[in-house]
Amino acid sequence: MAAVNTTGPAPYIYACTRMRVRKASLLPHEEYMRMLNMELPEIARFIEETNYKTEIDELASSFSGIDLMEIGLSWNLAKEYQRIIALVPGHLKAFTKSYLLKWDILNMLTILRGKNQGVSAGKIKEILIPAGSLDKDSLDKLLAEDSTDRIIDSLKGHMLYDVFEQEIAAAVESGSFSRMENELYKAYYAILIKESKSGVRGGHAFLKYVRLDIDTKNLETVFRVKGETDTESIRNLLIDGGSFSADELVRFSGMENIDEMIDSVKKRMKTGSFDAVFEAVSEKKPVQELEVGLITAKLAEMDRLSKLYPMSVAPILLYLEMKHYEVTNLRAIARGKESNLPNENIKACMVVLNGNSSSW
Repeated sequence: MAAVNTTGPAPYIYACTRMRVRKASLLPHEEYMRMLNMELPEIARFIEETNYKTEIDELASSFSGIDLMEIGLSWNLAKEYQRIIALVPGHLKAFTKSYLLKWDILNMLTILRGKNQGVSAGKIKEILIPAGSLDKDSLDKLLAEDSTDRIIDSLKGHMLYDVFEQEIAAAVESGSFSRMENELYKAYYAILIKESKSGVRGGHAFLKYVRLDIDTKNLETVFRVKGETDTESIRNLLIDGGSFSADELVRFSGMENIDEMIDSVKKRMKTGSFDAVFEAVSEKKPVQELEVGLITAKLAEMDRLSKLYPMSVAPILLYLEMKHYEVTNLRAIARGKESNLPNENIKACMVVLNGNSSSW
């Protein structure tokens, strides 16, 4: 199926062009480095003078300090995602909505974990980002429920309801939602793969992204569990649908020779975007550093795909991801400064692209 459509209808050209303009307006690498040398009040003023001003002003009567910054950033992200859904036409809208389904997972897990730990609804609400199919009103209704069973019942009709319903009892009993989270993401990617292969125009480019995302997550799992011997537990953490089979990934996690493992991975991932990560693996860098490197490499690869498929869902997904990490970076800087963390520690948590190459 040909995904490139350089002669597509005007709405598609307009939408993809708007994404490139929005991407160009995101904070560049040098602005983050400048912020790292600011004090917290200076950072607050800087954020208030950027694209986040409207939300900061709206919330200023209810919140203050770093809470105002964090909630303003989250609201801006949610609003921007809803604006993108309204802007993109046809099949691009369907793919974008499916992609944003992951925010339902993130928000639901935040609510369930918070409720299970006795956190107040107000505190939970502060960190929700209503960017998926569950909008602000839907999330408010879920927060108002007095039990996890009633929260799950309220999700009937949702695409992921069956997974929530199947996993909730064990999660509450054990106090751990990790298995539920794994199963939700497996179902999420199965939905994306099914949609990308449904024959809808543009599915090829969408499938490229889905496989890239699955590969990134599976490699993150391999790096995290390396050295562990319970192959069945490792297998249960892996997501189907990427470039590697579960057997291959389990084998990678058990390889004693790291260079041999990297060579095996590179033979299948014929792109230079991940070279810096592989080099870091060889140098036995900390897992957190590898995870940030994988995300940065994924964004670099998405940037490459957005140029290969300029009138597809690729530039839209790239912008949505980069916008997400802009918010994540700003929150990391603000919280890091509040906690008096050294700049190097804060920087290690940030995902920053410098042009087409990773600055990580």
